[in-house]
Amino acid sequence: MAKLTIGFGVVLILLSAVAYTQLGQHSHGIHSLIPGAFGLLLVIFGALANTPVAKKRMLFMHIAVTVGLLGFLGTIPGILGVLQMASGHSILRPEAAKVQAIMGTICLVYVLLCVRSFIAARRARLV
Repeated sequence: MAKLTIGFGVVLILLSAVAYTQLGQHSHGIHSLIPGAFGLLLVIFGALANTPVAKKRMLFMHIAVTVGLLGFLGTIPGILGVLQMASGHSILRPEAAKVQAIMGTICLVYVLLCVRSFIAARRARLV
């Protein structure tokens, strides 16, 4: 899971880079760097979790999944904005909502994969 965490972190950093180059000229372009910050945290905790010591690995993976969950929860307004756009309504910053929805989807998939892995690891310890 540590390598998967690093991979998801890199994807978020790339999303941030693409969003910044596309939205950087706008007044709120600096906000497009937020996915990169979450991605950097995932890369750091993924690298720290890449250890043979089980307790440290568990600690850093739980911190990483918490970062992913916070990343998802923080993007809920953007996801709702994209849903509003899909139903034909206009919103204030559609580009920002799209970036938030992409980040939220990436974080949600990551969290779900981590939860599935945590459950499998717990079952393996009980057997």
